[in-house]
Parts: sequence; structure tokens; C-alpha cells
Amino acid sequence: MSFTSRWLIITFLGFIAVSTALADPTSFLGLQTDIPLTGGVSRFDYQTLDTETGTLYISHMGAGQIIVFNTKQNRVSETLNGFPGVTGVLIIPELHRLYASVSRHHQVMVLDSLSLKVIAKIPGGHFPDGMAYAPDQKKLYVSDETGGEVSVIDVEKNTRVNSIKMGGEVGNICYDPNSHLLFTVVVTNELAIIDPRTDKIINRYPLIGGKHPHGLCLDPNSHLAFIAFDGDERIVAMDMNNFQIIGVSLVGKEPDVMSFDPGMGYLYVASESGLVSVFRVRDRKVEKVGDFPVGQNAHSVLADPRTHLVYFPLRKVTKGPVLRIMKPAN
Repeated sequence: MSFTSRWLIITFLGFIAVSTALADPTSFLGLQTDIPLTGGVSRFDYQTLDTETGTLYISHMGAGQIIVFNTKQNRVSETLNGFPGVTGVLIIPELHRLYASVSRHHQVMVLDSLSLKVIAKIPGGHFPDGMAYAPDQKKLYVSDETGGEVSVIDVEKNTRVNSIKMGGEVGNICYDPNSHLLFTVVVTNELAIIDPRTDKIINRYPLIGGKHPHGLCLDPNSHLAFIAFDGDERIVAMDMNNFQIIGVSLVGKEPDVMSFDPGMGYLYVASESGLVSVFRVRDRKVEKVGDFPVGQNAHSVLADPRTHLVYFPLRKVTKGPVLRIMKPAN
């Protein structure tokens, strides 16, 4: 297996390699444990963590399940059925609500996180996927990947109140607590900015350096946005102050979900090929740590900001699915 070890800075003259990998591929990420999961050998998708209770929610897309995992006790608390094609999941602790994009029903299902019962089903467009919450407006934004729009849900009324036409296939969506704006990526190689006060697109910025943007992750403290391109195995870093692309790097094949650990300053980019690419963010500088094999179909990742453990639900390890828990060496 080969490992990419270059981080590239975009200049007007082209691409200049500025650093090599910072860690040996076999030593940086250490396996803590594998937790067997049920549901058969099928695709997983997004995860979301309630840091107050230590509860991790995992969408088992192929099985139509939501796995409720107790990170303090390292055990599965519940396996919830009845969510066919579940993609995005988002916990909002202050509301005691868990939201799930149920793609085959074209709905967003709302669960009471205390009882784990479904309390509402809301139209979510053609293929509801990633989600972000704007707390000031108490609105949930759901990317409709193939429908080419973003659905807007009033979380107090549990109703869809708007839909925003994006002009093409929509990737993940994130909320920036500094600007109080929403960021999302569009297949037209654009980063679109949505103002939740008006539900209008207020700016679009070109994304260069990759093909077919889908993954999106923000580091609000460093004012950096990271976009993963699954068309050509790249990730770009964008300065959120001036919306200029400041760097490009190769990652594993078919990158998807990303997770940022602000305490450690590590960005994890998971890919379907089984590699996770790790970048270190310090003083608004980005360095590639390396590419590390974690298991086939490892396109979902979540880093716990309290413990710095990293969670990878894998569809098949030996006989069946597991939740692989790893930790960086330092």
C-alpha cells in the first residue's frame, strides 16, 4: 500500500510541495479496541456525538439502523430500527433531539434523545443527507444531495419552512458560530454561503484544485474550511476570512466524512479506500501528518474532543461490522 505524503500550497504559478508526512504510518494511530456491531455487512454513514452524555450516534445506512453507543462504557446501548437509508444524524443536546436523514423515505425523522422515540417525520427533499443547526434562528438545514437544494426546518414546530435552490448536487453543510452563517458545497465547484436570517444564498466562491466537492468541515477557531473532493481524491483548505484557497493535498480514494479535534488540532479525512488522512492545524498553518490504513470502507470518522479517541464504523472486519476505536500517539 502506498502513502501520500505531500501537502501542496496553491500559488499563481501552480503547486509547490512544502512538507512531507510528519509521522510513520504504522505508529501514529493506535488501535484501542473493536466493538462488534449488528446489522450485517452494509454501509455506514455520518456520526454525531453528545459530548455532555458521551453518547455517540452512528447511522448504519445499509441496515436502516441508528446505533446508540456509550463512549464512557464502551458498549452499544441501543440499536434502533426503522430508518431505511439513514445518512445524516445530528444531536442537539439543548433540545434533547436527535435528527436523522432517512433517504429512502425522503424524510427527516426527529427523535427524543431521552426516550429514543420518533416524535416527528418531516419532508426532507429527494435525498436528505448532511445537517447543520443555526441556534439563533432555531432552524435545521438539511442538504438534499440529489435534489439540488437545502431544506429548512423549524425545530420548534417540526415543519419544513423553506427550501433553498442550490443549482446542482449538494454536499455536506456546516454552521460557522463566528459569522453565524451556513457553508455548503455544490457540485458546480462552489462554496455557497447561506444567511439563516433570510434563508438566502449571499455569496458563492469558486473551488479550484479538485473535482466533485462533497465533504466539508470547519475549524472556526482558525477560520479555515476544508473541502473533500471525491472525484479526484483531494482536499483543499480555504481561508474563511477572504475565501481564498490556501492549500491542496491528495488523500485516500473517495474521501467523504471529515472530523476535526480542536484540542489536538487534528483534521481526520476518511475515505472509502480504507485510508484516513490526518492533518495538523497550528496557528492557521496546515501540515499533513500522513495517510493511515484503518480498514476498508472507512469513509466515516468522528473524533471525540474530550478524549481524543477516533471512531470508525467499518462494514466488515473478519466476519462482520465493528466500531473501530483508535487514538493518536501523542
